[in-house]
Amino acid sequence: MKAGGKANWVEGPMPMIEPEYLTGILASACDLAFMVSGDGVVRSILIDGETKGQTRLTHWAGRPMQDFLTLESVPKFEAALKAIAENQQTLRPVELNHTDKAEWEYPVRYSLHRVGPDASVLMLGHDLRIVAETQQQLVQAQFALERGYEERREYDARYRMLMASTHEAFLFVSASDGRIKDINATASSLLGSDREELVGSPIAQEFKHRRRGEFVEKLLSVASSDFENDVEAQTTRGRREIRITPKVFRAAGERMIVCRLQSETSLPTGDSRLADNLLQLFRKSTDAIVICDQRGIVHDVNEAFLEIADVASLSEVTSRSLAEFLQRGQIDLSVMLENAIRSGHMRVYATKLANAFGPRASVEISVVSITDQDQAMVGFIIRDAGRAEAVRSTPKAGTRPESGNHNVVELVGSAPLKEIVAETNEVIERMCIETAVELTRNNRAAAAEMLGLSRQSLYVKLRKYGLLKRDDKS
Repeated sequence: MKAGGKANWVEGPMPMIEPEYLTGILASACDLAFMVSGDGVVRSILIDGETKGQTRLTHWAGRPMQDFLTLESVPKFEAALKAIAENQQTLRPVELNHTDKAEWEYPVRYSLHRVGPDASVLMLGHDLRIVAETQQQLVQAQFALERGYEERREYDARYRMLMASTHEAFLFVSASDGRIKDINATASSLLGSDREELVGSPIAQEFKHRRRGEFVEKLLSVASSDFENDVEAQTTRGRREIRITPKVFRAAGERMIVCRLQSETSLPTGDSRLADNLLQLFRKSTDAIVICDQRGIVHDVNEAFLEIADVASLSEVTSRSLAEFLQRGQIDLSVMLENAIRSGHMRVYATKLANAFGPRASVEISVVSITDQDQAMVGFIIRDAGRAEAVRSTPKAGTRPESGNHNVVELVGSAPLKEIVAETNEVIERMCIETAVELTRNNRAAAAEMLGLSRQSLYVKLRKYGLLKRDDKS
């Protein structure tokens, strides 16, 4: 049976309904009913007296229904009356919003039925206030969720900014499985690895001779003690002594351990006098000092380097590679960086420094790896060796010849001059080749370029002095 269409009972005619029973049937089938004329004037009203707010509708009788509808509902009501007047067979229920001045407003879903030849219409309505209230609650809940998401994103941004900007080393560990949940860049540098590799890994494997369960229990025990205690451990990668200060808190029902890491060799944060002295030493030192990253990109230099390189300002040096100022360029830089990163320092490396105008000054460079910062850096101390070479090359009156020269003098008379010179040249040549191979860590291409030889010539000399076989065996 379709609304507004023709329908018949399956068997027999439709039973006649007595008028005294019709009111009860309509009251049970709907929340309120109106009998309106073809032009929309309310003739009679049937309301459910038990429904709250319905008893105030009696004054609607004799007035147009349009007076008690909102502006957007009037066209829908008039369209429904027109459809009934045109004897349309199918008419969908219509949702109308009622209003009575400014006192109240609520929606009703109506089914409209033509009930007589005079175009009278019976409107059977179902109150939708409960549905509207539920929808309103859902909207309010959605707004609350959006506010919660915004607050969460704001707190997350603050947390990420704090973790990234603080110079203290912190990491968060789950007390249930002992895995690292989050870690900042300073702590990653202390542990000697990247953040992406450390997050999700067991904290115990980052320290020597530590088992996961025992180490987490130790952290929990120290954190819950009444006295301020620390846990001392040694990192697996860098063999650095670390002091761990743990604190326990609960988040979303899970116990978390926040650990503050501090290197035993790091400077105290309150020792400002030493920091000031080091800064003054950097600025006023007569030796050139350069701070680079592990790729050799210059981050900072002192005034002495600007003088020896004949550079006018710091901006002309920063963000450039130190190889641009060295005689053999990237070869010199790679040798120094590899040795400093591998062993932590390099005592003396002799080369020449090229300034902006071309002349090259002989220098001696000491290199040290700096790992106690957010980013691993390398420091270069560059000394001008030109004056020292001049002093060494000028013999003083009345002084005895050096031991090497003295040995050469003793050979005079025992061998021809040609043989003495040849033997001395071979000794010096062998020493230079051994030094170049050692500095380049057996990189023969780099050693050949450092010595100004072709690779074939270097192989010939290595074979001549027996160095090729020795390197192959090692």
